[in-house]
Amino acid sequence: MENYLITIIGPTAIGKTSLSIALAQHYNCAILSCDSRQFFKEMSIGTAVPNHIELSSATHHFIQNKSVFERYSVGDFEKEALAKLDELFLKSNVQIMVGGSGLYVDAVLKGFDDFPEIDSKIRTEIHSKYDTSGIENLQKTLQELDPDYYNKLLSENPQTLQNPQRMKRFVEICLGTGKPYSSFINQKKNNRTFIPIIIGLEADRDVLYDRINQRVDSMIGEGLLAEAEKLYPYRQLNALQTVGYRELFDYFDGTITLNFAIEEIKKNTRRFAKRQLTWFKRTENATWFDYLMDRKKIIHFIDGQIRNTNSST
Repeated sequence: MENYLITIIGPTAIGKTSLSIALAQHYNCAILSCDSRQFFKEMSIGTAVPNHIELSSATHHFIQNKSVFERYSVGDFEKEALAKLDELFLKSNVQIMVGGSGLYVDAVLKGFDDFPEIDSKIRTEIHSKYDTSGIENLQKTLQELDPDYYNKLLSENPQTLQNPQRMKRFVEICLGTGKPYSSFINQKKNNRTFIPIIIGLEADRDVLYDRINQRVDSMIGEGLLAEAEKLYPYRQLNALQTVGYRELFDYFDGTITLNFAIEEIKKNTRRFAKRQLTWFKRTENATWFDYLMDRKKIIHFIDGQIRNTNSST
C-alpha cells in the first residue's frame, strides 16, 4: 500500500489549520507542522499557534517543540520530520503536513541539500559584518564568491537577495568551505517513502488582506504586546527576526508609536503573504482551492488522487 502525505500550502491567515484538522479527523491521522516559527515554545500569539481546542482536535507534531535559544535549521527539521513520518506511516498510510514556510515544505517533499558544518566563528563574523554593513555587503560578497548563484537569484528569485537570514547562510557556506554555495545544491536527493498530494488554499487579495488585518488585531487583543516584551531582551536571536515581533521591538526602543507598530505589522504581514504566494505558486503538481471550498469536495478530490495512484501501480 502506498503512503500519502497530504500537504496543505498557502499564505498566512488563509485557513490552513482548520482544513488540516478537518482532514486529519477524516483520515484519522496526525498533522505535521512545517511553520518555521511555530516550532518555538516562547512564541505563541505572534505565530498563530493552533489554540488548545485545535490542538486537542487532532494529534500535532512540531508545534512549540523547540526553544528560541536552540539552533534549529531546515536541515534539522527535514531529518526529524522524515523520521516522524516513517513512524506515523506504520499506523496509517495517509498523513497531513501543513504550514506556510515554503523552504521547509520543499525540504520534506523534495529533499534538502547536504551542507557541511561551518565553524561558529565564521557565522559570528558574518552576523557582525551584517550588523555594521547591512545586506548590501552580503550581496556583494555572494556576487564575488558565487557569481553564478547570485545571477540566478537576481533573475529568478530577487526577493531572496533581500532576505538577511538566507544571504547570511549563502555567504557562510562560501566562506566556511571555500567553495561556491551552488556547488552544494541540486545534489542527488534521498528517495521519499510517500506520494505527496498538494492542496493550495487561496483567496482574492482584498479578502486575504482583510483576514490578515483582523488576525493582527486579534493577536494584539490576545496579548502579543506582553509576549513580545518578554522576548525583547533576546531580540538578536534568529527566531525573533519575525514579523509581529520586530515591529514591537522598535516600539519598545521608543523609535515608533504603538499604533504605528501595529500598522507596520499588518503591512509587513501582507507583504509576507505575497511572498508566500509567489513561492507556493511555483510548486509542481499543486491543486488550488478557494479557502471557502466545501471540505467534502476537497476530500473527494484527495480520494480520487489516491484511487488514481493505486490503479496505476
